[in-house]
Amino acid sequence: MNYQKYITIDPKIMVGKPVFTGTRIPVDLILRKLAQNTNIREILKDYPRLKKEAIQAALWYAGEVIDEEEIYPFTS
Repeated sequence: MNYQKYITIDPKIMVGKPVFTGTRIPVDLILRKLAQNTNIREILKDYPRLKKEAIQAALWYAGEVIDEEEIYPFTS
């Protein structure tokens, strides 16, 4: 999925926090709502500027960020 179509990272918008393109809605806000088991229809009702594809893009983006993360094993 081309999540770049739905997610913008711009230092002039929300200090560079990832937001949905054309909005000031942070991606992490919607991811947290999904984690709280909020229904997608409810999210779309609360944020009418979003589309279902944008929410799917947020999930894809989160997966990409985690996939690119460098992991350092913890040793004691």
